[in-house]
Formats: sequence, C-alpha cells, structure tokens
Amino acid sequence: MSRTNFDALLQAGCHFGHLRRKWNPAMAPYIYTERNGIHIIDLHKTVAKIDEAAEALKQIAKSGKKILFVATKKQTKDVVAEKAASVNMPYVIERWPGGMLTNFPTIRKAVKKMANIDKLMNDGTYSNLSKRELLQITRQRAKLEKNLGSIADLTRLPSALFVIDVCKESIAVKEANRLGIPVFGIVDTNSNPKDIDFIIPANDDAKDSVEIILNACCGAIAEGLEERKVEKADEKAAEAQGEEAAEGKKRGARKARKDAPAEANEE
Repeated sequence: MSRTNFDALLQAGCHFGHLRRKWNPAMAPYIYTERNGIHIIDLHKTVAKIDEAAEALKQIAKSGKKILFVATKKQTKDVVAEKAASVNMPYVIERWPGGMLTNFPTIRKAVKKMANIDKLMNDGTYSNLSKRELLQITRQRAKLEKNLGSIADLTRLPSALFVIDVCKESIAVKEANRLGIPVFGIVDTNSNPKDIDFIIPANDDAKDSVEIILNACCGAIAEGLEERKVEKADEKAAEAQGEEAAEGKKRGARKARKDAPAEANEE
C-alpha cells in the first residue's frame, strides 16, 4: 500500500526544486527535468522514498523509541510542531541548541532547571521575592520554554532525526551523524543528500509540500504506536492467563494434598 500518490504530491507542489544555478549535483538522480530555469523533482521517486521512510519510522515508533523533528524555518515550523505533537514526538522549531545531541546532559540540565523553577513557583518559595527578581526568573523560564519546551520529555537521546531542509539544519544533521543516529530528511535540489540516511526528495520550502509528507510519515508513526499498544495488551493478557493457570495448578495440588490423608484413613 502506498502512503501517498503522485497526484497528491503534484497538487501540493512537492515537485518544485530550486533554480538550476543553485542546484547540488548530488541531487541529479532525483531530478526529472528543468522548466524555466527551475529543477523539477521526479515525484515517482518521492513516492517510493516516502513509503520507505514511513515504514522505517513505523518500526522505530513500534519499538517505543523517540523521533526528534527539526524545522526552524518560519513557513514550516508550525505544521511540524502540530504533526509531531499529534504523535507525541519531541520537536525543535526555534533555534537548534548547539550540542543538543552531542552534549545532551547539558541540555537535560537546562530542562531540569525549567522544571525546578515551576516547582519553586508552585510551592510558594518565590512568593517573598521582589518584583524585579520575579520578573527575571519568569523571563528565564519563558526563554527556556521557547527553546526547550517541546523536548522536555526527551529523557534520552532520540533514536532518529526527521529534518526539514537539511541545508538549514546542517548542525543538527552533523551532530546526528557523529552519534550514528539515523537522519530522515526532506531534501531539496539545493541540498547535499550525502549525510541523510532516508532521503525524501521534495520541495522543503512550501508548507503544503511539507504537510503532505508529514501526514504520511506521522500516519505511519501512529500505526507503530498503536501496534505497540496492542502487543503490550496481548502480552499482559497472556501473562495474566499464565498466572491464572499456575494458580489453578497450585490449587489443584493443595486440594490433592488435603484429600490424600482422608483417603488413606478410609483404607
């Protein structure tokens, strides 16, 4: 089953690449033709690549691991935040915090600091501070929330990165490469696909283009999460059945022991 089709991608403008003079020759295999000086992406290849990426994402989600979405471009960040949140995955849509992956413990410390401020606010510790001090703390909390709020639940390194515009997010891609974290990326004709493990050749500037690809990928993630839930429920049921059977055996053994002396006395 294909997760998307040629016509839908065409309608969303996924086929529009960049100007020919801005192209990266490494993208040649994914370019269909050139029109008015603009490269046109081969959408048949895009369909196949979306299916390939979606299947891999589904397996990652099914195994209970996290996929971090990265998109700091103005026109796409809202749609990325919405789609990632819909499948309960972390995302970075403000500035990429340098060292977010390679220096993960420091990032975790900043997230803990945010949680600590919340705790102290709630238990009244800050109630005797001056207005100025309180304002400083509130500002600090807002800044942390803006940059790190969406990754507050990320307690360990993500198992994959999903990047919109691999050129703009090159630092994130480099960090993931260094740590051997697989990278899924929407790759336009001006980008280098070399460091991307799952390439989705498509227009990475248009909101509609990004949205239709994310719909397919997040749909697959949702399936993976659902299958995980079902498997866990089945495991629990099997466990309960096993425990019941064991309990039944014990009861049988106890009854047999109880009855044994009585039978012996009758003889």
